[in-house]
Amino acid sequence: MANVNDLLKAKPPRPVLTIERRETVLAATQHMDQNSVGALIITENGRMCGIFTERDVLRRVVVAQRNPKETLVGDVMTSHMACCSPEMSIDEARATMRTHRIRHLPVVSPEGQLVGVLSIGDLNAYLANDQEVTLHFLNEYLHGRT
Repeated sequence: MANVNDLLKAKPPRPVLTIERRETVLAATQHMDQNSVGALIITENGRMCGIFTERDVLRRVVVAQRNPKETLVGDVMTSHMACCSPEMSIDEARATMRTHRIRHLPVVSPEGQLVGVLSIGDLNAYLANDQEVTLHFLNEYLHGRT
């Protein structure tokens, strides 16, 4: 069965996007927009300390009527975040996202190193591809071509 590491290897190589917690919400959202991502990992002195998502922008900035030019991302980030290991199964990662109602899941090595971020889109693309392959083989079997 495939695991998170397999899924990360299948993604196009791209560095994990981060921003320091003392940056402004405006800088963070501009960084997200420029890179077409829905979340950034927040760091402090090079260590992961939170995640900042589109949902954080909506709930903690827009609804709270905070000024994005003055609000620090560290003040509105999600600091208690769910993470997974590279060895976790795809099904477990999906269950973690569902349980915590999140769309982005940082992947952390056993040594505590951030190695990637899975999005719900990554998981959906993997599952759609897996289902297409299964349907193809079932169709081939039913028509006696295997």
